[in-house]
Amino acid sequence: MLSILFMLMMTMPLSLMSSMFWLVQNMLFLMTFFFIIMGYFSNYFMGVSYFLGCDLLSYGMVLLSMWICSLMLLASESVYSYNNYSNLFLLNILLLLLLLILSFSTMNLMLFYLFFEGSLIPIMFLVLGWGYQPERLQAGAYLLFYTLLASLPMMMGIFYIYQNSNSLNFYFLMNCLYNYDLLYLVMIFAFLVKMPMYLVHLWLPKAHVEAPVSGSMILAAIMLKLGGYGLLRVFPFLMLSGQKFNFIWVSISLVGGVLVSLICLRQTDLKSLIAYSSVAHMGIVLSGLMTLTYWGMSGAYTLMIAHGLCSSGLFCLANISYERLGSRSLMINKGLLNFMPSMALWWFLLSAGNMAAPPTLNLLGEISLLNSIISWSWLTMIMLCLLSFFSGAYTLYLYSYSQHGKMYSGLYSVSSGLIREYLLLFLHWFPLNLLILKSELCMLWL
Repeated sequence: MLSILFMLMMTMPLSLMSSMFWLVQNMLFLMTFFFIIMGYFSNYFMGVSYFLGCDLLSYGMVLLSMWICSLMLLASESVYSYNNYSNLFLLNILLLLLLLILSFSTMNLMLFYLFFEGSLIPIMFLVLGWGYQPERLQAGAYLLFYTLLASLPMMMGIFYIYQNSNSLNFYFLMNCLYNYDLLYLVMIFAFLVKMPMYLVHLWLPKAHVEAPVSGSMILAAIMLKLGGYGLLRVFPFLMLSGQKFNFIWVSISLVGGVLVSLICLRQTDLKSLIAYSSVAHMGIVLSGLMTLTYWGMSGAYTLMIAHGLCSSGLFCLANISYERLGSRSLMINKGLLNFMPSMALWWFLLSAGNMAAPPTLNLLGEISLLNSIISWSWLTMIMLCLLSFFSGAYTLYLYSYSQHGKMYSGLYSVSSGLIREYLLLFLHWFPLNLLILKSELCMLWL
């Protein structure tokens, strides 16, 4: 693990030199492939050092972080071409990646908390520095205060755990079982806000709509997963309280998922629609995770990785349209089938992924989540039916409204994509469909 971190830190000075944008991006891809070759494909901690270690759960998340950060640079070519402080932008992304890799691969609960909070700062800079509208200040404040307010009690909980068990190592904590309701609440609430659970999700659509494309990609792909990853890490020692109280979160998430899906059906802003669909998907992940079953845990992990790739790809598509048309409104983004014919295939493939059509990884995740939630209680069947139906409905709405219809008259006749954009979309879609061929990595990690 340390070798990867050193390589990343040595890349940082490069980002401050002029015209090094693509070199840094290539270094990130190289680093990702090195990490794949290292192959920590094990369900116990490997590569263990004083505070770093990697099991399969960490491995998937770190790999996703590195992959998405490489693709963020591929998507943000406009920052480079308009010279919009591109060196600072690079440094910011590298710092963010460093913090993310550290938070996913640390074995210490306190250090995880530290890096978990630290990764908020570069995201905040992305939204405030490279966002679009003046409302980005409000979005940044929302993001900061929601997360910080929920996380401060968690720090107290971590102190309490340390005082009781004299260790904060995840591996040792698996042997403890706390039956203390307040501890359960403070440890888990920070992650619920980060997921985000319905009712504490308001920071997410705001942050997405105001963020630049790279900010949206990292928010959808990684920041939402920090919450799920944290829950998977703390539940081994909170099982007893979990059995008493988890029904509350499952209920809120399932009902919330249906309500958010209905909100999706009346969005006119492309980015806003994709952002709300993230909340609905994370609702089902949270419900499955809270059942504390084997299916639920592995399904949550699978869908988190699948959603990271799929949602990030959809944000890239929305941005590609935005760069051509100067608007994200569905009123203007109509008839793209005529305007960008070859992009329609990518819209179709990623939309299919978003509604969990085979052969995407989303399908595998959703099937195992449905299994776990229905085995937990039959009553959830009603909400799950609605959730799955509306999930298909708003994705079809997104696809058909943007691709069909009469093209806005103020546009050029045709404007197809660049090779860079096709590569970017392919690198989102390919792993999403490739991973299902090796799905034991996602499903058999417990």
